[in-house]
This record gives sequence, C-alpha cells and structure tokens, in this order.
Amino acid sequence: MTVTATPNILLLHCHDLGRFLGAYAVPTVVTPCLDRLAAESALFEAAFATAPHCSPARASLFTGTYPQTNGVLGLTHEPFGWDLRDPGTHLAHRLKAAGYRTELVGVHHESRVLPDATVAGRLGFDRVRTGGDRDVVVRRATDALDRAAAAGSPFYLQVGFHEPHRTPSKQDPPGVMGFLGDAVEPDSSLGHTVPAYLRDDSGARREIAELQGAVRHMDEGVGDILDRLEELGLRDDTIVVFTTDHGLALPRAKCTLYDPGLEVALIMRVPRRAGWARRRVAPMVSHVDVLPTLLELAGVPLPEGLAGTSLVPLVEEHSVPREHTFGQLTHHTYYDPKRSVRSATRKLIVNFANAPRAMDPTQSWVHRSLPADLNGPTVASSPPVELYDLVRDPHETRNLADDPRYAVERAELGTALLGWMRYCGDDLLTGGPLAARHRDALTALGSAAPDAEAAPDRDRPGHPRIPGARAAATAAHPQERESA
Repeated sequence: MTVTATPNILLLHCHDLGRFLGAYAVPTVVTPCLDRLAAESALFEAAFATAPHCSPARASLFTGTYPQTNGVLGLTHEPFGWDLRDPGTHLAHRLKAAGYRTELVGVHHESRVLPDATVAGRLGFDRVRTGGDRDVVVRRATDALDRAAAAGSPFYLQVGFHEPHRTPSKQDPPGVMGFLGDAVEPDSSLGHTVPAYLRDDSGARREIAELQGAVRHMDEGVGDILDRLEELGLRDDTIVVFTTDHGLALPRAKCTLYDPGLEVALIMRVPRRAGWARRRVAPMVSHVDVLPTLLELAGVPLPEGLAGTSLVPLVEEHSVPREHTFGQLTHHTYYDPKRSVRSATRKLIVNFANAPRAMDPTQSWVHRSLPADLNGPTVASSPPVELYDLVRDPHETRNLADDPRYAVERAELGTALLGWMRYCGDDLLTGGPLAARHRDALTALGSAAPDAEAAPDRDRPGHPRIPGARAAATAAHPQERESA
C-alpha cells in the first residue's frame, strides 16, 4: 500500500465488556490479544461511557455528543426505535467528507435499526454489513481490510462484536440467559474473578466462568483482525481503537449509573505520534472525547457542537484533565430516568423515579448471581439522591447524601450536574409534563423544578424532546394520569 499522510482508522468495539480484561488487572480472564494491543498503546485507566446501556452509549461514542442532545435516549431496535436526531453527525460522515473510504461490519446499534443500505446512506458508510457472530465478523472485517489495502486510500473501518453480550443457549436453565450461545465454552482455567459488587457464590462463579469464556472468544477474533492488518503492511499507517459500549451485563452494573455500569475499556494505538505507545493514562476521560480525538489525529477540523474534548493534549502535552464525567439513563425497556456526575473522588446520582434499587432490566440474572448488598428477600426502591466517596468506598455501597460532613461536596456536584443538564437541554428540566414528577429530585439538587416559561426551547437544535414522554410517564405512574 502507498503510505499516505492521512492515517487509516480501525475502530473495534464489543458489547457489555466494561474493563474485564487482563490489561485492566483482571487476573483470571484470558485475553492475550487485547493485552498485547494494550501494551503497545495508550490505555485509559478511567474511561467512562455516557450511558450504561447499548444504544445511547454508542450514539455518544460515534457522535461526540450526549444522549440528551443527539436524541438516542433508548434502544434503537423495535419496538423502541430511538434514533439520532441528525445522522450526519456520525463519525463516518465526518471522515467520508474528509476523503476516507468508510465501512461498517458487525454490530450497529447507535441509530435506528434499518436495512444495511439505508444505514450506510444515513450514517455515511460506503458499505455496511451488520450482524453475525465472531467468525462472520472476522471474515467480513479481514475482507474489508484486503479491499482497503488494494484501494490505497485512507479508510475508516468500524467493527462491532456481539460477544460478550448475553446470548440464549441450550445450556441455560429455564428463565436464564447466560453468555454462551452456541459457540462459547465457559473458561475457569485461571480461576474466577467475581466482582466485589456480587455475592461470591456458586451461581456467580458459574456466570463468571461463562463471561470469561465469551470474553476470551471475542479476544481471539480481535487478534485475527489485528494479525491481518499487520500481514497487509497497514500497521504503521493505522490508528487502532478498542473499546466497548458500557459495563458488564451483571447485577448492579449494566443499566445502573454506578461505576461498574459506566466503566469502559479504551485502548488507542497511534503510530508515529509521541506519547501514545506503552502508556497508561490515569485521568478520567469520556466516550464523547473519542470522536474529537480521532478527528484531530486525522487532521480533520473539529465541527461545532461537540461535547467532548480531544485527548491529544492530555496524552502528548499532559494538559489539565476533565473535572467531571457525566452519565444518564432514561429509557431501556421502560422509563427510568437517572443522571450522574463523577469527579475523581466523588459520585452523585439522582434518581428521578422509584424503580427497584438493584436490578438489571435486561436479564433474568436472579437465577445465577446477586448483588452483594441485598438484604432480605425484597429489593428496596432507589433513593432520590445518592452520594459516594470513591476513595473510601470504591464499590459505592455507603450512601452519604444525607451526611452533613459531605454537604459541600454534594452541593458542588449538584451544581455541576444541573449545569450539564442545562447544557444538554435535558428534557427533565424543560417544565414539560414530567416536571411535576421530578420536582422532589430537582429540589434535592438545590433547584426547584423550572416552570415552562423558564424552560429552554426544546424545538431548537441541541434541545431534543423525549418522544412519548407523557405516555411514558403515565404508563409508569398511572396514578398521575389525571394530573399529567
């Protein structure tokens, strides 16, 4: 291939991984390919998604904006059908306009699920081939690399693995969906790493063995793609990014705003740039920072309206890191609005509904593993406000929201959270039909719910409305139907 001044970009991502890799100090998972990539790259030790579930997290990753702004507040497949307000903000569109060949293989979950040709036209890809298990994705990705090498022009290849998402298996007992599917074998060859937020019992160990097998299975696929990249002589001309959408699909992780729901692996191998090789980057970063980073590395001017900040100065110049990362959950399989802000040492979560405190609404997980902090046979409702000291309590088990010793930290984080929600044009602040429902939570943050006259204009760009908000609110809280 003719060497060009413009780098190729290979972005590999997977479902539901969190940071469950050897490179992130998980001793019992076998991930030699990703560990090797991490050893050659900049590994971000404290990277966080903007949402603890699939579509909103990916929409932020590929647009550099928060879900409240880009419009993807829930899952993009039917019957939910959430979608990007402007598909032209996708990274593929940005790079195609700059002269890149663009292709998508495997998982597409960041905009409405439509036929491949339609997805390609909407998001800016020259070619899209969605779906497939690991082996199908590897075969299509290596084919795409072969064609890109022959073309001789810069390419952007986006490759998504389904694994280690939970997948139905004949080995599952009734009511359970584990991690095996038809192609994965459990792996406990190095033992089990049961996260501290789970009870360490036989059910959890069986589930972790399945998870470790699925992660190992995915790692082998990543290795095959990276090997082909090297065989084609493209390694020194290609930026490689590996990440995942959000945290592990385990209780008190996925679909929660605790760190295990938002933490993500983020590894970037950037050839021919000082500071990116064999580097562990400790400060917090967000998925919204990935798109502006790639655009800067590719020499593409940054567009207006991005929420993220390029990580190039942080890596190459040791610039001042971001002060906060933010998270949100609005609608997974039902309406359950939550917002969070995290500093390096504290986490504030505000729950705008009274859903069960410890749950994973996507899995029948109660048959295999349970949160470590469950007491008794019932699950309590979420408190309006949660505050955690991440230094003394890294697993977020002691809620300090009402502790007067933390009043200053709570107020400071509350101010930051409200400022972010206003910046995003968050529908929870607009004074619409949901405002009365959320008045108590807003008051707990130190601000009464705004009235309609003070609300931002929800029809202008950057201030999306929640589709079906009134219906969602009344369905979730039928006793309020008359007042809504």
